Amino acid sequence: MIYDICIVGSGAGAGPVAYELSKAGYKVLILEKGGWYEREEFFKDEIGVCRRSSFTPRLDEEQHVIEEKEEGKWSATPTSASGWDFWNGNIVGGSSNFMSGYFHRLKPKDFRLKSEYLKIEGSNIVDWPIGYEELEPYYAKVESIVGISGKVEPHPFLEPRSTPDFPYPPTHEHIISSWFDKSCQKQGVHALRTPRAILPYSVGERRGCEYAGYCGSYGCSSGAKGSAREALLHTALKTGNCTIEANAFVRRLLSEDGRVSAAEYVDKDDKVQLARAKIFVLAAQAIESSRLLLNSANDAFPHGLANNSGQVGKNLIFSAGGAGTGAFYYEDFNEDEVLALKSIGPFVNRSLQEWYELPESKEKGGTIDFLFEHPNAVSRAKRAMYEGKLVWGDKLKAKILHHFKARRIFTFEVFCDWTPNDDCYVSLDETIKDRYGMRVAKVRIGAHQHDLRVGEILAAKAEEMLREMGAREISSSISPSPPSNLQAGGCRFGDDPASSVLNKECRAHELSNLYVSDGSFMPTGGSVPFTWTIYANSFRVADAILAVLKKKI
Repeated sequence: MIYDICIVGSGAGAGPVAYELSKAGYKVLILEKGGWYEREEFFKDEIGVCRRSSFTPRLDEEQHVIEEKEEGKWSATPTSASGWDFWNGNIVGGSSNFMSGYFHRLKPKDFRLKSEYLKIEGSNIVDWPIGYEELEPYYAKVESIVGISGKVEPHPFLEPRSTPDFPYPPTHEHIISSWFDKSCQKQGVHALRTPRAILPYSVGERRGCEYAGYCGSYGCSSGAKGSAREALLHTALKTGNCTIEANAFVRRLLSEDGRVSAAEYVDKDDKVQLARAKIFVLAAQAIESSRLLLNSANDAFPHGLANNSGQVGKNLIFSAGGAGTGAFYYEDFNEDEVLALKSIGPFVNRSLQEWYELPESKEKGGTIDFLFEHPNAVSRAKRAMYEGKLVWGDKLKAKILHHFKARRIFTFEVFCDWTPNDDCYVSLDETIKDRYGMRVAKVRIGAHQHDLRVGEILAAKAEEMLREMGAREISSSISPSPPSNLQAGGCRFGDDPASSVLNKECRAHELSNLYVSDGSFMPTGGSVPFTWTIYANSFRVADAILAVLKKKI
């Protein structure tokens, strides 16, 4: 069978394309490397979900090679040796199943970073080929279709909106949110309700949030979280036009005469198959999308498919920043306050964008999200094991008891731009192959010093807020090591084929029927998590594909 659309991957970059094209009557095939799990199969099991690779590949079978600079020299380490995992949910719906759902839009100036801000030496910053106004309708579309809860709060950096507010009210909030608001008032800054891709009440077949307290890293057993699987793929399947083949690893894309002709994949029975379609969409997450194109080299594209420009894999970006903590000791509060502080489930839902631009230097700043320490008990207990040296016995027991019974840890996460540069990119490792016999991705991670400085400025602002709230033992860490779940770039879009892989519709410059709809298209990432922008752009790409298909009818 020749499908109208073949999509590689099934996460945030794939879901909107499958949703729109199948609803329009076109035949869609999704090839997903991982298994197919539904909400009934998601449990709050820290050992199974976070301590083991239940929803990601075993690193001894499939891995990456990570290059970092040590003492001025680049050192390459396989993730099977380091344990540093860059897989983020290889199942139907992808990593969107396991996100925390902190959804912020980019702002108009994020699309014009090169034009709006001072030049950063050693950077590859470019303006986007589209503006905020072209993506805004799709941000609004994600709000209603995927389901985003929140409340629009006026503040100096509020982005323009076509709708006055979110379609769903905020989820239930913890009492500490009101304490945070009061501290912000004292500091003269704007406390923002963090938009969340979580339904506060039941909508259709999706139940509302049940406030279990376990969100990030866990699949949602109520369907409230706006994963691609819950919000989009289920609807696509109901049309009868969408087919999802799970446990299907795409080894390479085949091409001839300037078009992709087939996706070569290994099925669940380890048999090699070919999937044929009129249009192919790549949405395997940034590192793996670049890797697939590089592994698809042929005579016409000796350096990788769509890569005669040499840009595939280049300008990989993550989210720069870091995190910090403060402790609220129960002895500092009255009995009612302690009871409220101990409550588990309601969200903090607070963020700051007061310093999205830094007024002193007129540089780009970022976003600070506030939340409680993740409730994972094993991870929390492990943090008590070290005091510069290993702690054990009665002393360890006392530390664990103190951590769990004497205080509650409040945390913050800093998001700022990862400056694209020549030392952050994806290539193929020369020797290591995965269990399918394909060369694994080698990822060089070079962070720009500018990002560390901006992150430290924002962390200092967050620490100041925790002090105002009465927290103790405040600390933070801004690191050049990125969060592996926030990947973008590698196939940036642009108007010039010599310096970009994709055109403004995210179609490959060199292949007339290949689109890339995950975060790979992003030249810069903004100072927010990427997921909402990936969803929005994928809806935009779906419209571009629809326009092409309608012209051919």
